[in-house]
Amino acid sequence: MKNLFLSLLLVALLGCQKEGSQTSTSELLIESFQSWNGDSLPAYPSGKPKISIVKVTIPPHSELPKHYHPVINAGVLLSGELTVVDSKGNTLKMKAGDPIIELVNQVHYGKNEGNVPAEIVVFYAGTEDTQIVVKE
Repeated sequence: MKNLFLSLLLVALLGCQKEGSQTSTSELLIESFQSWNGDSLPAYPSGKPKISIVKVTIPPHSELPKHYHPVINAGVLLSGELTVVDSKGNTLKMKAGDPIIELVNQVHYGKNEGNVPAEIVVFYAGTEDTQIVVKE
């Protein structure tokens, strides 16, 4: 399942290249055994794998509801700025282009304190019967 997740991420990143480009490049944006706040990532769940890719848009001066993810997930902020806050008060300030390895089974939320929408694409490595987001 891990290899499938990494392969899909690589395909998505390589697919963003300009048509007619002479040279292909790839850049590792992030790699870790931990989420952004230092917590260890859990083992991948057993069951039929399901990959979900979600684009989330957070309007200026607004925040997402508190929630958690029961599955491992990672994303890249495409535009704007985003502050992620966990239940322990840890914060992560992101700008466009920044990657994130999200928290698993820990309540958190994101807030856009800027003047433009924050857009983030998130890749979830779950199973067919597991939710990817659970609102608190």
